[in-house]
Amino acid sequence: MSIKLLSVASEIYPLVKTGGLADVVGALPGALAPHGVETRTLVPGYPAVLARLGKGRRLARYTDLFGESASVLAGEVEGLSLLVLDAPAFFQRDGGLYGDASGQDWSDNWRRFAALSRVGADIAAGTLKDWRPDIVHVHDWQAAMTPAYMRYGAAAGVPRLVTIHNLAFQGRFGAEIFPALDLPPEAWGMDGVEYYGGIGFLKAGLVSADAITTVSPTYAQEIRSPMNGMGLDGLINGRVDRLHGILNGIDTQVWNPATDPLLPKSYQARSLAARSANRRALERRFGLDADAGPIFVIISRLTWQKGLDLMVDTIDHLVGLGGKLVVLGSGDAPLEGAFLSAAERHRGRVGVQIGYDEPLSHLMQAGGDAILIPSRFEPCGLTQLYALRYGCVPVVARVGGLADTVIDANEAAIAAGAATGIVFAPADPLALHGAINRVVQLHGDAPVWLAMQRAGMRADFSWGNSAARYAALYARLIAEAV
Repeated sequence: MSIKLLSVASEIYPLVKTGGLADVVGALPGALAPHGVETRTLVPGYPAVLARLGKGRRLARYTDLFGESASVLAGEVEGLSLLVLDAPAFFQRDGGLYGDASGQDWSDNWRRFAALSRVGADIAAGTLKDWRPDIVHVHDWQAAMTPAYMRYGAAAGVPRLVTIHNLAFQGRFGAEIFPALDLPPEAWGMDGVEYYGGIGFLKAGLVSADAITTVSPTYAQEIRSPMNGMGLDGLINGRVDRLHGILNGIDTQVWNPATDPLLPKSYQARSLAARSANRRALERRFGLDADAGPIFVIISRLTWQKGLDLMVDTIDHLVGLGGKLVVLGSGDAPLEGAFLSAAERHRGRVGVQIGYDEPLSHLMQAGGDAILIPSRFEPCGLTQLYALRYGCVPVVARVGGLADTVIDANEAAIAAGAATGIVFAPADPLALHGAINRVVQLHGDAPVWLAMQRAGMRADFSWGNSAARYAALYARLIAEAV
């Protein structure tokens, strides 16, 4: 069975990326292709996207898309079949994808992503002359109004699926925007777009979807509780028969230490001694002491969700045990400042780079000994999957996808050769201290540490199994719609 899939998302690797969402959206089309799924991905026409697309082919034109002119362009970029919403007033601006250079959200984000969703619904309804999808798959709040526009419009019969990458980001706006959304009056209500007296983009998508997926099985269960449901647990529990937890995969061609062109030295599980060249390069990059102490790395948004405030309070302990720390990320200003202060305080032991650097993230995975991910909640997480692939032992909180992908180095797992990392709970300073103690102890036992690295590198977190599950879900939804 051949399936035509429209994917709608606000970012896609390798064109534009702020986090794991882009990696998933960019990798899934190729993984789905062997299962007979032909994917076209609708994304905003940010400057970086248009630069890679070139001229493109204009397939549709809008003279009044929420008050602005726009076009839908088509093209191929690095094997991805793209539909690009070229709306200069919405997307061609300096700053980030969702906010300005100072980090403030764009005040018209509701209009920008309502426009993206409206165009997605139009494509589902057949606005393109030569192609109409059999099913629509949208990602996170920025695309979640697509199912709502489909439900109340000409594409009501096309199956629609919403994937939650992080329930904490919901796209909530004031009720005053409802008249401008171009929805019928019946869309205002608990069964529509209304959410606690305002508008909820993600809520509108979840209530309008034929299926809801999360990016790990454990997270699918966690969001059913008031603690992790972020105000949507009631809705989710009411639709639990439509809820599926499908673990994210990774692009094993981009993330392959045997062929990675971004590394000083490539290596495989059977040649892990070659990792030492990457370790030395990482030490030189950050001016770290060249001793045998384990190098811990953090590659993350610096936020409360990621538990990085806990890490700030643990740095002195880590250094006191002989460890070193390298941090790459950006986020909350107080946390950025705290890590920079630690680097000043512990010269030669702590290195920090604020921002994001894709090549550097590869070097850190290949040269670091252990990656720290003390998240308070984590829908899936990709950095621990990259780490496993690169022999960088994950140290993770027992939540969401972290719990689903890392096998704790308890005595039984070590004896069986199955251990791949350190898993701790709860996400608090005492447990994190204990996890770091365990890393230092295990790192000092070379045969055990080597076995953990190799077990992690053997684990299969490619898209194979997950893509097959998505393809089967698409086929089922299409059959139900007939």
